[in-house]
Amino acid sequence: MSGTSAAEGKVRVRTGLDRLADGETHPLLQGRRIGLITNPTGITADFRTAVDVCASLPDARLTALFAAEHGLYGQRQAGERFGDEVHPQLGIPVFSLYGERKKPTPELLETVDTLVFDMQDLGVRFYTYLSTLLYAIEACAACGKALLVLDRPNPLGGSKAEGGLLREGYESMVGAWRMPIRTGMTIGELARMAGDLTGSGCELGVMEMDGWNRSMEFGDTGQPWMLPSPNMPTIDTVRVYAGTCFFEGTNMSEGRGTTRPFEWIGAPWLDGSRLADAMNEEKLPGVRFHAVYQTPTFSKHAGELCGGVRLFVTDRQAFDSVETGLRLLRAAMRLHPDRFRWLEPPPGGRRPFIDLLAGGHELRERIGQPDGVEQLSAAWREESAEWLRRRRAYLLYEAQDEQKEGSGSA
Repeated sequence: MSGTSAAEGKVRVRTGLDRLADGETHPLLQGRRIGLITNPTGITADFRTAVDVCASLPDARLTALFAAEHGLYGQRQAGERFGDEVHPQLGIPVFSLYGERKKPTPELLETVDTLVFDMQDLGVRFYTYLSTLLYAIEACAACGKALLVLDRPNPLGGSKAEGGLLREGYESMVGAWRMPIRTGMTIGELARMAGDLTGSGCELGVMEMDGWNRSMEFGDTGQPWMLPSPNMPTIDTVRVYAGTCFFEGTNMSEGRGTTRPFEWIGAPWLDGSRLADAMNEEKLPGVRFHAVYQTPTFSKHAGELCGGVRLFVTDRQAFDSVETGLRLLRAAMRLHPDRFRWLEPPPGGRRPFIDLLAGGHELRERIGQPDGVEQLSAAWREESAEWLRRRRAYLLYEAQDEQKEGSGSA
């Protein structure tokens, strides 16, 4: 079922949560004690929260809540660890999955029969909600619990994949499984694929959406956009994130602490005009670069005036975020070889953060070599095309034509 919003004249997609709120149910809920992994993006088209909907289910009892990165209320900044709480209205525990633990333990699941997952993902490997989902699948399998994903749109649509596959040994919170940087899948589809190919044995269900197809971006769905995290305010941010997130692994600002996180990158020593000119000379499809000064209010270079560039996506279909990010990294390195640096491994870590983001060491080692970016992009295009072929058996929604399904992109 799908409808049209009289106010906006748009097709209305019903998410898995919308279906629950409309009175539908699922076998994994009936007569069960449920735990819920959610945050402010767990919201219906008419602005009811997932907590409210699940607490009101007539055939299930909500016994625990679980909070991923940024917290149950989306109030915490990136990387901020936090502990357990008690929900002030419901009086049930809110267990942290971004503190001392990253996955539910058997003790946390003692009062749960089915764990429900409802958070808006970006379809990008770096974004930690995907890792939380994969860890939840592992935990439920180990404890004999069921997991139900309330599916939501991939905000960039479901036809395109970008970037190479994560290499074995590079698993982390910013990449928990062998998938490309941009997956082209919904969280429900990815859960089905990962649950099967990892052999987890988890009893897993997906409450599918109504009315969504793979050509839809988020603005086509009629759903309200609730920022998934403090530095992901708009769909424009999401569109560039798969490429500019690489700058988290450098000594340059990725725009945190500005009004354009990930759409702007910079540093106190960066010549933004020269970088914008160099990037515009590359004539990358669907994007333009403009020199912009910013002073981040927190994170890298807080309080310092930074030269930088802002990305303007001029053609959403032609734009390739990962390819753009690679070339932007190379241009910044070439302009300022004496100042540009990769960040050291995090405390207790053995791999530079850029390697964890890229899913291997190849980006860091090749990007400074002649034609290194071109070679890496070609290899990543092959891997993302293979991913598009492998994922077909797990798709739940209408696909576009076969030529586009197998094309891939880096």
